[in-house]
Amino acid sequence: MLADRIEEKWIAAFAAVFARCAVKPGEAVAILSETQSRALNVRLAELALLRLQARAFHVVVPTPPQSAPVPVRSTGASLAVQGLAPVVAALAQAGMVVDLTVEGMLHAPELPAILKGGARLLMVSNEHPDALERLLPSDAVAEKVKRGFRLLKAAKAMRVTSAAGSALDVRVEGAMPAAVWGWCDRPGMVAHWPAGLVLCFPRKGSVAGRLVMAPGDVNLTFKRYVESRIVLTIEDDYVTRVEGDGLDAALMRSYFEAWGDREAYGVSHLGWGMNPGARWEALAMYDKRDTNGTELRAFAGNFLYSTGANETAGRFTAGHFDLPMRGHTIALDGAVVVDAGRLIGDLA
Repeated sequence: MLADRIEEKWIAAFAAVFARCAVKPGEAVAILSETQSRALNVRLAELALLRLQARAFHVVVPTPPQSAPVPVRSTGASLAVQGLAPVVAALAQAGMVVDLTVEGMLHAPELPAILKGGARLLMVSNEHPDALERLLPSDAVAEKVKRGFRLLKAAKAMRVTSAAGSALDVRVEGAMPAAVWGWCDRPGMVAHWPAGLVLCFPRKGSVAGRLVMAPGDVNLTFKRYVESRIVLTIEDDYVTRVEGDGLDAALMRSYFEAWGDREAYGVSHLGWGMNPGARWEALAMYDKRDTNGTELRAFAGNFLYSTGANETAGRFTAGHFDLPMRGHTIALDGAVVVDAGRLIGDLA
């Protein structure tokens, strides 16, 4: 267990990221949190903004009652704001919003209205600052992420394979691409920290094939390394079979079924990690309370497949899996960008 004590080095880390977000003296910056937010990060954000002479203010909302049939983790779709118009208005009028909600506002229903007002939003993932300190964004990673984004945006098709048996075809033409390098410095921009990945939200009817999760791959919803083989059959965007004799497949089947919602089986987003500072083994080093697992989404060369909400395909659900996998090869229009888990060429 790490100590929840304010450290000067963590104030400095927060201030460095906020400076990259172009926070200026006198700028109004909203710190959005809920009653179950990580209090240490809320305080660090305040102190860092004050260090930059911003005019920081807090918007704190009660964590809403649970409504899901199972525990919800790491969705990026916070329900904390609950559509409260005064809260949305206050956030939209800020120059920047520091998002410290538990789940994050990346897919929250209120986000478009907040951005339309001219605010930019930085989601600080619900990590212990020990991890945030290690994963400060950098110009070098940002440039590579932008290169990856351009390649993905220009592509029509993605092919994903692995020695374990994965064979997945994705139509990325018309998908909504995204790139996250760790800071937001323009009105209407969204970013999250930690960062370093390229992904897309495919349109309806774009994904089909088989994904094989091997020991060492990660189920981030469970914050658990896979220890036994799982085979996912994906037809017309939806996981139709979860095969495997071990505990990992049984847990996944049970969680899927608990939602009673077909949309929970649909593809949300997919892409690959590009942050050489993010570590695959980091999940073994933190208590579950101390990590949100965002680092595992970004470690260099992973293939990230996620199920759940997908605005591009018109699918909405709170059921969500984030599944970073090692050893996969990713090709865009036949050109390999990740070879057996290694970034290729200018992306490396």
